Amino acid sequence: MKGTFNNVVIYNGYPLSVVVAVTFHSVILALLLYLQSGRSPEALELVQPTVVKALLVQENPQVANERKRLERRQQQQRTREQEVAQQAAEAERQRQEQADARAEEQRVEEQRKARDLASLRQRQEQEKLDAEQLVREAEEQNELEEERRRQRELIEEQRRSEARERDRQRQIDAADAAAAEVATSEFEMVQSGMAIIQQAVQSVWSRPPSARNGMRAILQIRMLPTGELLDAVITQSSGDPAFDRSAENAVYSAAPFRELQALPINVFNENFRSLSLIFQPEDLLN
Repeated sequence: MKGTFNNVVIYNGYPLSVVVAVTFHSVILALLLYLQSGRSPEALELVQPTVVKALLVQENPQVANERKRLERRQQQQRTREQEVAQQAAEAERQRQEQADARAEEQRVEEQRKARDLASLRQRQEQEKLDAEQLVREAEEQNELEEERRRQRELIEEQRRSEARERDRQRQIDAADAAAAEVATSEFEMVQSGMAIIQQAVQSVWSRPPSARNGMRAILQIRMLPTGELLDAVITQSSGDPAFDRSAENAVYSAAPFRELQALPINVFNENFRSLSLIFQPEDLLN
């Protein structure tokens, strides 16, 4: 709008007169054409056009000076407007640059914060992993120490068990040796006592004439620790009463057996308190 107004102002004066004259003639010509088109051809008359003369009017110097001052003011106004526009554009450019710089700084700052946050999270995660690793290592170390302690206890218990077993075995061996020695001694004492009884009974046994080979009589005798005879009972007869009586008489005649007093009471009770004697014609056997 300002450009159009300035152009209109420029044409004040002589140029404006020319424009007005041309416009006026154009209007007259258009009116004549319109009127001519409304008539029939027969009634068409030649009309002489009115001659309009345009006179050249010299521009007033005062008007020209005013116009020039106005043009100068308009030029100055346009220059000021251009300067203001340039300053505004420059200010806008600087503002945009500053906004872009702030946005770039903010973006860089956000990236830095993001990197710092990621680095912090990574450090925290690594510290967490390191702490968990330390806990696992400590637990494994504790388990290893516990396993070593259990192994040491097992080894120590095994050693103690082996020592107890060796002691027990030595005790058993010693007991076996003592028992063997006692058994040997007891066996020897039993054999000695049996031999005394056999010899004493055999020395007084008188075989009857009816005795025959193959006869066998078994007597059960009971004695006191002093060697005295309590009784003698035939538990298995030979079938010959004379043979049986001779056996009984031999036992009663040989008693008491004083040598048995020297035997330990347990040996006597186990072997001589109740004793079976076998009588056969061939020999006197226990």
